[in-house]
Amino acid sequence: MLTDRAVGQTAMLESGDARGSRGKPALSDYIYLAVLVMVAGYIMQAYGQFMDGYEKAILVCFVPTLVWMGWLWRPLRALTVVTSLVALLAIWLYSVDGNLINGDINRSESVFLLRYLLSSQSAILWMCVLFLIATVCYWLGYASKRVAWLGTAFLWAGVYAGTIGLLVRWREGHLLGPGIGHIPVSNLYEVFVMLAIMISLFYLYYERRYGTRALGGFVSLIISAVVVFLLWYALARNAQTIQPLLPALHSWWMKIHVPANFIGYGTFALASMVGFAYLVKENGETTSKAKLIPLYVLGVILCAEPMLFGSKGLSVTWMLFFGLSAIIVGTILAFRRQIAQQLPSLEVLDDIMYRAIAVGFAFFTIATILGALWAADAWGAYWQWDPKETWALIVWLNYAAWLHMRFMKGLRGSVAAYWALIGLVITSFAFLGVNMFLSGLHSYGEL
Repeated sequence: MLTDRAVGQTAMLESGDARGSRGKPALSDYIYLAVLVMVAGYIMQAYGQFMDGYEKAILVCFVPTLVWMGWLWRPLRALTVVTSLVALLAIWLYSVDGNLINGDINRSESVFLLRYLLSSQSAILWMCVLFLIATVCYWLGYASKRVAWLGTAFLWAGVYAGTIGLLVRWREGHLLGPGIGHIPVSNLYEVFVMLAIMISLFYLYYERRYGTRALGGFVSLIISAVVVFLLWYALARNAQTIQPLLPALHSWWMKIHVPANFIGYGTFALASMVGFAYLVKENGETTSKAKLIPLYVLGVILCAEPMLFGSKGLSVTWMLFFGLSAIIVGTILAFRRQIAQQLPSLEVLDDIMYRAIAVGFAFFTIATILGALWAADAWGAYWQWDPKETWALIVWLNYAAWLHMRFMKGLRGSVAAYWALIGLVITSFAFLGVNMFLSGLHSYGEL
């Protein structure tokens, strides 16, 4: 059996990915570095008086990190440059008399580009629409590969729109008044936007690395679920309104703890959908109907998870979601043979699932450590067995056990895939279920 490294290298060579032969940085990498250094220098000079030592350190470390990531994956450079320029355009449109320091939030209703495209709410709504269109295109791609590339295009467009929305939202908060502005990672609405972007970016990376769009239909399903929750949450809770930070969130720890956490959540979600694709591929290549039974049962369980929201008086909304999800899962299983023919090999699917979990586990570990340090700073203790902390530990132990079994016992195949799917249930409860049904020190995240 090929090792994980061998499978990954073989898949990259077959897809024509030049990452392995990139060697020394190109001229464009040095230009990108120079631009980022100049931007960071300007920010330090113009706004350094408003930043503490920790924030300056984060800014300094952010530059080489972006350069390194841009070297590993070139599309990330374009994303950084374009979204920054468009966000600056939006900031300029909000400004009064061309003064970027002074702005008027009410201009979002009078300036055409802000009202329909570049205000945070407009950009995030565009993100939602583009992600849903991408999902449709990816699934139509199973019937015609000429349509699949549109899924990639719309998914990228959604990432751009969502990133611009978060950047502009950051500025809009400061325009609302003193003490209101903050990095947009403080509530469920903002982090769900981040979660959708994280899942999309990691999928797009693996899509290019392995040279296949066949997984887009599966991964876009979880992205669409995030979008549905985001739209519901905005309508039901008016969550798109920017609110001042709660006292517990007035900390620079939040700026690094939350993003690291959601890299973990995003990659775990990606791994679960790759696991689903693995099971569809495996069952689509066999005539045994018995092997399909546990897959269908698990699919129903995962679809029924939103029914938990019924206890909050949301049964109509989430009953519709459950019904549609069951139909989608049933349709996928009914056409599993046709879908299986277009999916990558089981070895490649297994390798993607492993890499996604490994990356997610690393960042989730970092996020957990940062959360403990934040807790010590805010509450005087690193760990208090708060429900959120306890379930974060359960998530960590789950994926630690998954990786341990892979390294020590050679965990592969359907068992690993089912485990990844079960991991989605555990992670979802730690992310949302705790906020809904349990109280504790993290009660500021309640639904």
